[in-house]
Order: sequence, then C-alpha cells, then structure tokens
Amino acid sequence: MSRVSVFTKDAPPPRVGIYSQATVAGGFVWCSGSLPADPETGAIIEGDIQTHTHQCIKNLAAVLLAAGSSINDVIKVNVYLLDMKDFDAMNEVYKTYWGEQKPSRTCVVVKTIPRGSDVEIECVAVVSGPAP
Repeated sequence: MSRVSVFTKDAPPPRVGIYSQATVAGGFVWCSGSLPADPETGAIIEGDIQTHTHQCIKNLAAVLLAAGSSINDVIKVNVYLLDMKDFDAMNEVYKTYWGEQKPSRTCVVVKTIPRGSDVEIECVAVVSGPAP
C-alpha cells in the first residue's frame, strides 16, 4: 500500500515534533492534530474555545482539501480539551460543521496540549477526489 504525506501552506506547518499534516493511505486521509494556529504565522490565535475550535476545523479542512478530501468526508474525529468545562461551547461550534451524517467522535480531557492550546482536533476522512 502506498502512502503520501500531505503538506499545504493553507494550514499551519508542523512546529512541535516531526510529522506530516496528513497521510493519505488505503483510500483514507489520516490528519494530524490541528491546533488553533494561524496558517501564515503559525502562532496560536487569540480568542476563546469557540474561536479556537473554528480555527482547528478550518485548518483541518485546508489539509483535507489538499489531500483530495473534504470536511464532509470525515468519518472519525478526536477532540482533546484542556478543560471539560469547555465541552458545551466547543460542541456549539463543532456541530455547525457537520449536518445529518455526523462522524464518529471521541472527546477527552488531557493534562496539556502543545503550545499552551486549550483544544486540539484530529480526524480521519475518506478520499473523495484526486489524491496528491
């Protein structure tokens, strides 16, 4: 099975650790965790958990597009929160990105998230278009 690493300038580049923004393999896109970082500067954006959730998903959408997929093709999401008190506010934003066919999801609280973020989101999607 072939594997293709995905990198796009429309999403923040890896800054902590050594990894690809995503890997395409076996008809799936395996996205690395996305922080609420600005694609141009790589800096964590200002704002609350809702602003951060939007940015994480926008970053994932850019990576998915570069991988021949889209946010509508996501089948599994993992959300990592720093504080479960943010769950409802995160969920309000999260639900705006998926309609009737919602992906499977896990949401857990973790002790720390890289770069001092309060949320990190990763996903797996089906490749729906030309893969890189």
